[in-house]
Amino acid sequence: MSTEVELDDLNSNLKDDKVNKPLLPVSSMHRKKKEEKNETMIIALVITFYWVCSMSVVFLNKYIFSYADYEFPFPLFVTWYQFIVALVLLIITGYSKLKIFSIVPPFEFKSSIVFKILPLTAIYVGMLTFNNLCLAYVEVSFYQVARSLTIIFNIVFTYLILHNKTSPAAMGACAVVFFGFIMGSYGESHFSLPGLIFGICSSIFVALYGIFVKKKLQVVDNNEWRLLHYNTTLAIILLFPILLFSGELGGIKSVYLDLTPKFWLIMTLTGITGFLINIATFLQIKFTTPLTSTISGTAKACTQTVLSVIIFKNPITFTNGFGIFLVLFGSLLYSLIRYYKI
Repeated sequence: MSTEVELDDLNSNLKDDKVNKPLLPVSSMHRKKKEEKNETMIIALVITFYWVCSMSVVFLNKYIFSYADYEFPFPLFVTWYQFIVALVLLIITGYSKLKIFSIVPPFEFKSSIVFKILPLTAIYVGMLTFNNLCLAYVEVSFYQVARSLTIIFNIVFTYLILHNKTSPAAMGACAVVFFGFIMGSYGESHFSLPGLIFGICSSIFVALYGIFVKKKLQVVDNNEWRLLHYNTTLAIILLFPILLFSGELGGIKSVYLDLTPKFWLIMTLTGITGFLINIATFLQIKFTTPLTSTISGTAKACTQTVLSVIIFKNPITFTNGFGIFLVLFGSLLYSLIRYYKI
């Protein structure tokens, strides 16, 4: 308001010998104000869209594993099925004429590129598979803690592979995360050692993926959607023999007739929201700053934890809650330190 008054005063005081010429026309001022309001609304919608997609995947997967009419303890099959849904959507959106899908290029799968991408896909499969395995064994409220060591593994692999050192300030933030990981694990009411191990494995693969994806993006001209074509297709191929040897298909056969259309609808919906995360991430990068994304990610994790307590009735002890707080605080602190290059 004060800026608007100052501009009005300037407009009334600036006079020419022949005609009064405002420094900034009133119509331009209103247009600028409207554009700023629209920009703020777009940012809010983009962040909300990302939150909804991200939390929906976690909650829907957990519902499938533990809370559906028939519990479906087959995380490998769930992961594989969601890859298939994602591939179908990639093909459809790649050839769609809708403007919102213009960012997705037509589907491609060239043999000359396949073998260059294959090592990254193996990491990609490990990342998403262990992610779902972790979620199948732990409560959603503990999920963030179980996978919180990504930052620490990222520092380790950055030093071992890229030979880059981390600042003392960032190391201090990692210490906060690690202490939160210990406290959160110690105070967890429904502690699961397999779930914790799967969470640690997920953290390792997430850290590795973050390092190697930068190198492999060059193979597809730095187009993340083209990379997703190869990753998704190869992931379906790589995960299938693992699915066969795991014995999950045998377990699914025994309960297949009991699975309702509602169950398959939720499975498919989870695959769709998983695909939409890619679009939400693209939009968030386009319309927000890295700092906004960092703060948004931390706020989303807090909201997800609170909602998990409300929806799934996950019990949280004081020690567990304080551990979760330290993990989220340390992660935010680490991101801010990296952003400001402290």
